[in-house]
Amino acid sequence: MKRLAVIYHSAHGHTAHIAARVREGAASVADTEARLLKATDLAEAPEELLGYDAYILGSPTYLGGVSGTFKTFMDATGRLWRTQQLKGKLAAGFTVSSLPAGDKQSTLMSIFVFSMQHGMLWVGNPILPEQHAGVPYDEAANRLGSWSGLMAQSGHSAAADAFAPGDVKTARMFGRNFAETLHRVR
Repeated sequence: MKRLAVIYHSAHGHTAHIAARVREGAASVADTEARLLKATDLAEAPEELLGYDAYILGSPTYLGGVSGTFKTFMDATGRLWRTQQLKGKLAAGFTVSSLPAGDKQSTLMSIFVFSMQHGMLWVGNPILPEQHAGVPYDEAANRLGSWSGLMAQSGHSAAADAFAPGDVKTARMFGRNFAETLHRVR
């Protein structure tokens, strides 16, 4: 059994909604336990990370980067970094913003650098954008065209579950791909 954690911060429920869809996709792979963990809880007890084989890390994009709450979680892992206890584990990232671009790439890069500093192995997003195959834009997987991680868009002040169907589909596919990769690599 492989254990993976979907670690996230969500102030308004949007990132939590995508995190749950990512977890569903990962849990759909046989012999995979996928759990949702809040960054706020792990900031208090980062050693809980040691019980997992891999991490999918998610934050909303605030002003071109991870939220302050997610950064607090990242900073709390310093003592694990000093002893390289996360080295060799798999990692991936996702983010949500209210605009199509919204500087989400900067957020993914922050999560990527964090993972690299811990010596983790990064899993990107290999899902081909389906709109090129004629799928309507809002229904297309990877409609935002991100290769470094999962990007999703939710309208400003929209309900927490107000996403284009393609973003929800992509989240499940992203989680499934990550879990399948975990089984191949580990």
